[in-house]
Amino acid sequence: MATETSYEIKLEEFEGPLELLLHLIKKNEINVYDIPIALITEQYLHTLGLMQSLNLAIAGEFLVMAATLILIKSKLLLPVPDLDDEEDDPRSDLVSRLLEYQQFKDAAEALEERETLWRNIYGRGPVPGPELEPEEIPIADLGLYDLLDALNRLLERRPDPIVMQMTTEVLTVKEKMQLILEQIDPVDSLLFEELFAEIYTRHAIVVTFLALLEVIRLGLIRVMQGESCGPLRLIKTENIGRS
Repeated sequence: MATETSYEIKLEEFEGPLELLLHLIKKNEINVYDIPIALITEQYLHTLGLMQSLNLAIAGEFLVMAATLILIKSKLLLPVPDLDDEEDDPRSDLVSRLLEYQQFKDAAEALEERETLWRNIYGRGPVPGPELEPEEIPIADLGLYDLLDALNRLLERRPDPIVMQMTTEVLTVKEKMQLILEQIDPVDSLLFEELFAEIYTRHAIVVTFLALLEVIRLGLIRVMQGESCGPLRLIKTENIGRS
């Protein structure tokens, strides 16, 4: 049976480069009006490299943004007489794009919440929503980049160099999706790290992560987080809201 190292997930089903930048800004607790371009560029390129290593299909806009960040970084390194005027700041256009994107994102989320509210009120009957514990955040709020951060932390904690080596191990994404569902079925939920507990090769880690993204996309599993920067827990969708 052939391996599926060429398996790809289209990123347009998740988030684009502006969403990644906002994620990095939030994670680093940075003022959007004073972005440390060197730091953000380094982390952006690192995340891009991680996505490429996972065979995620990266749209051209991600590479365009990478080039934009590098250009801004190079301009900031050049000696400039004065940058008192915000229009002279090489970051100003990027800041405007980020703020505009955030406004559209907030508006879309508000419309979605209103649509859900009206559907629950005027639908055929009350539609029970998931009964989450206090401060629990569903996958829609976490996003792909939170999962990539968790995966990156997992890889950094693995001291065995075999983790970073490709092997000829036979394992497909479809098979791993089934194994994930079988693994979570008897326990109803498990921690993100537990999914990779018995995995020691980079190939197996990549396939497992891609399989996880697929079962999330299919709505079979959701990823919950009890508190900001807390551990991620995988929960079967059918069990969300059960007492």
